Amino acid sequence: MGEKPKLKAEAINLYYGGTRALGDITAQIPERSITAVIGPSGCGKSSFLRLFNRMNDLIPYARTEGGAFIDELPIYAEGTDVTALRRRVGMVFQKPNVFPMSVFENVVIGTRNHGVKSRAELEMTAERCLRLAALWDEVKDSLKKPGQGLSAGQQQRLCIARALAVNPEVILMDESCSALDPESTMKIEELMLELSREYTIILVTHNMEQAVRVSDMAAFFMIDGDKVGRLVEFSPTADMFYAPKDKRTEDYITGRFG
Repeated sequence: MGEKPKLKAEAINLYYGGTRALGDITAQIPERSITAVIGPSGCGKSSFLRLFNRMNDLIPYARTEGGAFIDELPIYAEGTDVTALRRRVGMVFQKPNVFPMSVFENVVIGTRNHGVKSRAELEMTAERCLRLAALWDEVKDSLKKPGQGLSAGQQQRLCIARALAVNPEVILMDESCSALDPESTMKIEELMLELSREYTIILVTHNMEQAVRVSDMAAFFMIDGDKVGRLVEFSPTADMFYAPKDKRTEDYITGRFG
């Protein structure tokens, strides 16, 4: 785990129209680490994730106050190249969003969109990223077959390969294992641990055991009395799960609510 923060949120408030979804969020995400974001449904976990690649911008009437940074550069500065930002901060969603094209084209579509035309370079990218996603040995003889023909677990790893193909620095994973069987989940967890040597990963999960198994840091969110999502506790995962500082954190991770 890197010592310096890769991402920072400083007194972030997120609004959807007149509704405040996140209130005064401040956190530092270490580089080359896995941070698990936990908390009950509807507390703003996914909204927090989307702060860092400005996906909330796609939601009508969404606006952000406060600061978010990647390598100390302000993410919400006027003139920020959002396309370049999303190349640096990739995202893998809850359900695999495999495109209706071949396995090969699913991986390299982003690379093509960024101007790479060389077939040899595209093939190198596809193999490199499928290997990184621990999928190459399973699909190397099926690269021309439809990506949607893969199993759910394979499709999710294909989406990870596609995210890796544009050389991101950060990977956001929004409950990316919740629709998968235990074997596929284990493969994705092993993959996350391997990738965290080079990438910064933020994982939203409802699976407490998964958070303990894979993450270095943990962030616990919950809704306050004003129905605003707030960061209750942010600490090394072992500290949070075995010596939580806040009674609300303890109540959540022991199953008393949520």
